[in-house]
Amino acid sequence: MKNMRWLGVGVLVVVLAACGKQAAEPAAAIPVLVVHPTTQDGQAAAAYPGEVRARQESPLSFRVGGNLVRRLVDAGERVKKGQLLAELDAADYASQAAASQAQLAAAEADLVRARDDQKRYAKLAEDQLVSRSALDQQTAAFKAAQGQANAARANLAVARNQAEYAQLRAPADGVIASRQAEAGQVVSAGQTVFTLAADAQARTYATRVSLAPEALSEVELGQSARVFATAGRSGALQLPLAAVLRGSDGKASVWVVNPSNGALKATPVQVGAYGAQAVPVVSGVGATDWVVAAGGHLLREGQVVTPVDRQNRPVLAPSAAKPAPAAGKGH
Repeated sequence: MKNMRWLGVGVLVVVLAACGKQAAEPAAAIPVLVVHPTTQDGQAAAAYPGEVRARQESPLSFRVGGNLVRRLVDAGERVKKGQLLAELDAADYASQAAASQAQLAAAEADLVRARDDQKRYAKLAEDQLVSRSALDQQTAAFKAAQGQANAARANLAVARNQAEYAQLRAPADGVIASRQAEAGQVVSAGQTVFTLAADAQARTYATRVSLAPEALSEVELGQSARVFATAGRSGALQLPLAAVLRGSDGKASVWVVNPSNGALKATPVQVGAYGAQAVPVVSGVGATDWVVAAGGHLLREGQVVTPVDRQNRPVLAPSAAKPAPAAGKGH
């Protein structure tokens, strides 16, 4: 009987101890910085220095070399097709043309004499007054004289062309974008003297950016420009760079806070080109989602957090971020 009383006491102590034991308190919800995805409209854009250039630029140069004696236009001037832009000293080319003209006259005189001799020998050969070989020699001399005249005529055409090439004319309507030579300078054949432009636009780095048609009259070729650009489409959502995580598979995801209980959920997203401080989000989150903006590598799926803004103020009602009570408390 005594032993039974001790057994009862022992059981009673165990039962009382079990009733008095409390369940382990869950870990407190840690604060995390969250943001809503923002649109790119109205956001600060990246600015790049540029220069107003032409969509099509043609370097203009003389086809012959010489001393530049006259420059008739300057940068920024509009020119018409065929307009005279600059001239070289053409005295030497004029002299060459005159010499070629004299050579052609002499060659044509020789050709006339050779033609007459060939005709006379042909008549004599018909009367058998000269041998056939003598006629062949005169025929060959006539053909040689004819070749010399043709060559002299071609040389004269080249000399005249060179004299004309001493004048630089606009090949098309346009604007003189720049000049690279001055009067008195000796230029070589093919050396750029002017750059002719058709229409203006801006260029940044390796990218050309077209100006609106109504803006063309408000800019000048060669002036400085500043180009503002944003990544992605206008109106697209974007998140801070630190909000986007990359998994071992290379796919992007973000932590989204469940507004009803403060639990985290890893949400895959499709992102665009990364910018300096933000990245556009093509799909995966909405503008009203609370996304963890930093420290995502320290968090885990389903973890309950207290989302706060950049002023450390809670963004959800206290009940939403409150940890759920543990089940199965004893009495």
